Amino acid sequence: MGSPDSITLGLVQHACPVDADPAHSLTRATDLIRDAAARGADLVVTQELFTGHYFPQTEDPHHFQLAQAIPGPTTRHLCGLAAELGIEISASLFERRAPGLFHNTSVMISHTGQITGTYRKMHIPDDPRFYEKYYFTPGDAPAPGTTNGPDAGFKNHPTRFADVGMLVCWDQWYPEAARVTALLGANVLLYPTAIGWHHEETDAEKQRQRDAWQTVQRAHAIANGVYVAAVNRTGTENELTFWGSSFIADPGGTIIAQAPADEEAVLVAECDLTRIQEARINWPFLRDRRVDAYGDLIKRMLDGT
Repeated sequence: MGSPDSITLGLVQHACPVDADPAHSLTRATDLIRDAAARGADLVVTQELFTGHYFPQTEDPHHFQLAQAIPGPTTRHLCGLAAELGIEISASLFERRAPGLFHNTSVMISHTGQITGTYRKMHIPDDPRFYEKYYFTPGDAPAPGTTNGPDAGFKNHPTRFADVGMLVCWDQWYPEAARVTALLGANVLLYPTAIGWHHEETDAEKQRQRDAWQTVQRAHAIANGVYVAAVNRTGTENELTFWGSSFIADPGGTIIAQAPADEEAVLVAECDLTRIQEARINWPFLRDRRVDAYGDLIKRMLDGT
């Protein structure tokens, strides 16, 4: 269990059959969360949209019926579970914010069973079989002249044992998202994920994609001196086979725990938070940042240079 100098993470990786009722997926995830807690996890993290199959493979208005308000039935269940087990839970949900307004949202639930934070996915993909822009509105940006706050932007969520940043899937490809979240004080970055291969891709292309996915997140750990935890689903859903491989990387980018690609898993690992200061002293990337020279990063492209 965690202490002032450590937190034990539990990542819950499982399959979500397309024809399964959402109640089935919630029950399966609940069993795995209990397993993680029994193995000493302080904070358990679900995969992206864990209560059912990855519906954005198609644009279908009927799928909007899967969304729930926050708080709502699923969060009430998880709040009770967190209080019963004495753990914190970070869960990824399809949020109905208002009629016609939906988000891909992570919630943080305390060990007392209270929702203590939310994060609405900021980067929304639109690729073949990942038609998320049809379903999800990006999280609100902070108002001009303000910093990230409780209802907008990237966030740091204090928990009992660590400051945690909840990011989501497509966010994991953007160094800006990891950097801002770390600058807000997060020393653990969470990336619930739904990423996989199309059946027609070659073995070499599949390997390249998974290597790139791991490499960019390990780089976030190194560049910011933080722990990174990515939890992906597994199994085949329609035209995608999700590659699992959930992992936890330390502040030096070393993978300290990893799940298999093709089976369900509960990944539990203790994260020594003293490693963060050690890493940042030895590789002082935050110290040597030229914050006076990065103004161009707020532009889409530097044309005519």
